[in-house]
Amino acid sequence: MKSFGRFGISILIGFLIWLMPAPAGVPAHGWNLFAIFIATMLAVILRPFPMGLIALLSLTFAVTTKVLTFGEAFSGFSNDVVWLVVFAFFVARGFISTGLGNRLAYKVMSLLGKNSLGLGYGLAATDLILAPAIPSVTARVGGIVFPILKSLAEIFTGSSHDPKMGGFLTLTSYQGSAITSAMFLTAMAGNPLIAELAKGQGIEITWASWAIAAIVPGILSLIAVPYILFYLISPTIRKTPHAKEMASERLKAMGPMKPKEWIMLGTFALMILLWIIGPTIDLKAPIAAMIGLAILLLSDILKWKDVIEETSAWDTFIWFATLVTLSSFLNKFGLTTWFSGFVVAHVSGFEWIIGFLLIALVYFYTHYFFASSVAHIGAMFAPLLIVSIALGTPPELAVLTLGFFSNLYAGLTHYGSGPAPILYGTGYVSVATWWKYGFIISLVNIAIWLIVGGLWWKILGLW
Repeated sequence: MKSFGRFGISILIGFLIWLMPAPAGVPAHGWNLFAIFIATMLAVILRPFPMGLIALLSLTFAVTTKVLTFGEAFSGFSNDVVWLVVFAFFVARGFISTGLGNRLAYKVMSLLGKNSLGLGYGLAATDLILAPAIPSVTARVGGIVFPILKSLAEIFTGSSHDPKMGGFLTLTSYQGSAITSAMFLTAMAGNPLIAELAKGQGIEITWASWAIAAIVPGILSLIAVPYILFYLISPTIRKTPHAKEMASERLKAMGPMKPKEWIMLGTFALMILLWIIGPTIDLKAPIAAMIGLAILLLSDILKWKDVIEETSAWDTFIWFATLVTLSSFLNKFGLTTWFSGFVVAHVSGFEWIIGFLLIALVYFYTHYFFASSVAHIGAMFAPLLIVSIALGTPPELAVLTLGFFSNLYAGLTHYGSGPAPILYGTGYVSVATWWKYGFIISLVNIAIWLIVGGLWWKILGLW
């Protein structure tokens, strides 16, 4: 009964929004979709039923009421990022089944395993090294960091009986990916789009200018965020003085790499290579993942039964595709355009520093309504950039600040970017915990990037 009560609250609030008149400039079906979206998000938070069921009910209602056509409702299921997420789950299973994941995990432990905090920093450092070369954050985190994380987490939650360690490693990897994506123009697919939109306003953003502006606040965030998460989550195991010795012993016991491990490693390297050169040869990241999955199936590292039984992948596929659909049609139906205009109308009388701060914060926290950073950029970046410059904000400062926020805001929710559903699928972090710590870390990142970053940008002459 409690489940139906929580579900009823979500429906009631959505119904009340549905009954409200649509704002000027927003079509009725757009406002109705907004009501469905809010009800869905509330149900996701209150968790009356599994997320996949909530997503299916949401689509069913949208189609039945003709807010969306059947084709529109299921358009998100063909989204390339959604499929990349699914393929990442399968590749991760290959890492585990061959033992390569454990081998890599023990190697990380042997290098940084003096304490559990060091393991978190190790995962963040791995992402930082890969970020400049791999523009798909989903491929980077889902295909490379995630298998290592999962192997490490299983070691600690299994034999060491510390379930909090899994949560710490999961959130550290995810928040770290948002930071590393903000540090390089080539670290997230939406960043080049930002540079292109800036060029439309006569502002030139280069790889070097982006990286130089981001390096100081980015490094500081990468130092601060894992430590803060470690303090908030408080894993039972903190000091691991014998971890290096244990890891070395386990590696010795595993012996030399087996043929399937070599095949897995070669497939892994091929996928990384394809992700790096993909934009040059017009090969999308999901296709690279498909090639990797095909190799694993043909080499008998994975069986078709493994793909069918990867329930977390298929559950994620349903709810993530649904959220992508809802957020994309909120944009198409004019909700984000209306909201951008609303913001513009209410900040036009402020001094540029105050006005731009309000714009940046609104831009940041409206990511609760998006399941894609690129979709958010496409919907809101250009109009908010134009009004920021009109307020008197130095143009390059406006572009870079909004550009950095276009990555950092992904840390807010468990659906805020491609890696989110992959990492959430580990089951180590609840929705409520994810959102709570996501909000706390957002405050930390905003403070670091606006205060320390602002001083750094002053030195660089950006304002």
